[in-house]
Amino acid sequence: MTIPQDYLLLIAYTAALEEDDYRPLAVARAIEQALPGMRLEWTISDEGHLIPLPQRDAWIAKAAAQGRFPMLCNGDENYLVTVSGSGIPAGLGPGGKPLCDIPAKLPLDAAIIAAAGDVLEGVAESARAFWGHVTPHGTAVEIARQTSHPVRKPRVPPRGLPALKFPEDIPSPEIPHRLGWLNYWSAATAQTLGFPDSSRDAELLIRSRRTATGGWVVQLTETPLNLGNTSHLEALQHAYERFPEIGGRSPPT
Repeated sequence: MTIPQDYLLLIAYTAALEEDDYRPLAVARAIEQALPGMRLEWTISDEGHLIPLPQRDAWIAKAAAQGRFPMLCNGDENYLVTVSGSGIPAGLGPGGKPLCDIPAKLPLDAAIIAAAGDVLEGVAESARAFWGHVTPHGTAVEIARQTSHPVRKPRVPPRGLPALKFPEDIPSPEIPHRLGWLNYWSAATAQTLGFPDSSRDAELLIRSRRTATGGWVVQLTETPLNLGNTSHLEALQHAYERFPEIGGRSPPT
C-alpha cells in the first residue's frame, strides 16, 4: 500500500492512554461524524495489507484495555483515511509528562478541506487533547524543520521562521510545539497563550471558533497553508510573533 505524496496531516497531543481508555473509540466515532459516510472499520497489517474489522468497537476495546490506540482506516486505498495513537515517554514529553500523540492522515481534496475544522475539533475534543493541528503534509514537514537544538540538532529554520525547542525542552504540555494551518487549542492552552485578546487577535478571530469545552479552533489562512505563498508565510510569521510561548521560545506570562 502506498500513502499519497501529499495529504492533510492531523496531530493531536493528549495525556497518556490508560487501561480501558475510552478515547480511541471516541476519536474514531468523531472522525466518522465529521465525515458523513466515512467508516473506519479496517486496519492495516505490518505488511501493508488491509484487514476488515467486522467487530470494530470490540476490537478497539480489546486494544484500549491494554492502553493502546490501534491503527484504523477506511479500507479505501484510493481515498485513504487513517488514525492511530502512540505513546510519548515522560523523558521526551514537555514538562516531563508522558503523552499520547494521535496522528490522522486525510485526503487533500475539497471535501476534506471543507470539513477539516470539524475533524480536528472532533478528534481533539474526544481525545481531551491539549492542542493539535491540521496541515498539508508537505508544509508540516517544512514547519517541523524549525525544531532545533544548539548541540543535538543545530540547523537554520526554513524561510526565516523562528527556531523552536524540542518537546522535552518545553515546560508544559499545554504549550504547542508548533503552529499549523488549523490549530486546536484547549481552554488551558488558550489561557496559557493569552488567546483571545480583543486588541491583538481581531484578524485571527475572524477565522476562529470556540468549542463546546471552551477551547478554540484557530485558522491561520483561508486556504491550506502553503509556505511558497508569501501571504501564507507572513501569516505564519505573524502568529509566531503573537504567541512567543509556542515552541518554548519564551515562558508564559
